[in-house]
Amino acid sequence: MRFVYTLIFYCAVPFILLRLLWRAIAAPAYAKRWSERFAFFAPLAAEKKVVWLHTVSVGEFIAALPLIRQLQMRDDLQLVVTTTTPTGSERVHASLGESVFHVYAPYDLPDVLARFIQRVKPSVLLIMETELWPNTIAACKKNNIPALLINGRMSEKSARGYEKFSGLTRPMLQSLTKALVQNKVDAARFNRIGLPAINTEVTGSIKFDLTISDDLRARAAELKREWSQDEKYVLWIAASTHQGEDEIILDAFSQLKQKSVSNLRLILVPRHPERFNSVANLCVNRGHVLARRSEKTFAHNTEIILGDTMGELLLMFGASDIAFVGGSLVPNGGHNFIEPAAWALPLLSGPHVFNFAEVAKLLTEAGALQLVPSSSELATAVKFLAEDERERQKRGNSALQVANENRGALAKSIGIIEQFL
Repeated sequence: MRFVYTLIFYCAVPFILLRLLWRAIAAPAYAKRWSERFAFFAPLAAEKKVVWLHTVSVGEFIAALPLIRQLQMRDDLQLVVTTTTPTGSERVHASLGESVFHVYAPYDLPDVLARFIQRVKPSVLLIMETELWPNTIAACKKNNIPALLINGRMSEKSARGYEKFSGLTRPMLQSLTKALVQNKVDAARFNRIGLPAINTEVTGSIKFDLTISDDLRARAAELKREWSQDEKYVLWIAASTHQGEDEIILDAFSQLKQKSVSNLRLILVPRHPERFNSVANLCVNRGHVLARRSEKTFAHNTEIILGDTMGELLLMFGASDIAFVGGSLVPNGGHNFIEPAAWALPLLSGPHVFNFAEVAKLLTEAGALQLVPSSSELATAVKFLAEDERERQKRGNSALQVANENRGALAKSIGIIEQFL
């Protein structure tokens, strides 16, 4: 069955290249460094044990950063960090510089993987969250390289998708050395689709182990003072929005203006940088006064601030009063609630949160998160919070309490990883 999969993948190579070209039209960075994706790069010269850590994009890398910092404290380790997306690559360079070896992840093809392993010589592979590929796991097993899934999650939708290809996924999961999974529900789904229970550990989510530095708090306070004009405005951030959501959010914002909620300023942060310009045009075409974070200045009559920079979402959460987390008004599955919770913000989301179902449940039960399915309900929820500071503080404190009570996954994960180093 794996042979069939490999044959299909090789036949698809021309389509992969076409897809890269297509993506490069919207995001030119995809047109660069293609050779790395086929494992053509200068071999790593390392005398230390090599830990290969794969993070798909920005979200997974940011979640993995505390883990990376912990591993870097060991003098006997050399870290290799791979990403799939250019934005993820940019975050690696910006956050870690030359302290790690970074290239794009190899395509899941046997000869590409053999070349990658030969040039990197990893002692262990750590995979963040869900990025599992059959040939990658098989290549690790063949070369006696332990492969560990870190911060693993498995939505019901994803589990059903994996079940359709059980001939591939079941052998892959059976070859996985260990899966460190966020909660019991996700662990049960992994076991259902083929991961042996003996290789499953429930560790919690390392995203709860977020640390906000004093420097970041000071920068956020200064940014909030500037954007709120010394608390003249309540700042509502709509973060990690996807195509189709921005219109709904702007509809809600317009309804709020019609309801005379004049002291509200919207911070709109699209998930993908290739959408920055189109979302900016959408705001302007709807008649809003727009400022762009990248330009560092805005007029006093600014209505919307576009978060069009990378790596600043945590900072912008810290400058806000109310947080809406995107990917949830459209069926994308939602995004990370823990960052705004760590800032003690009241939380809003659309109903599609299947990628973060357990965290959403904890926050909802604590009274910190409200799910809103439409622009009108979103407008009503924001209006209520904008006009009631005490309620904002109450819900925000509940969110922070959930975040604090669920810390500890990072230490558990490090303890298990060290068994394979």
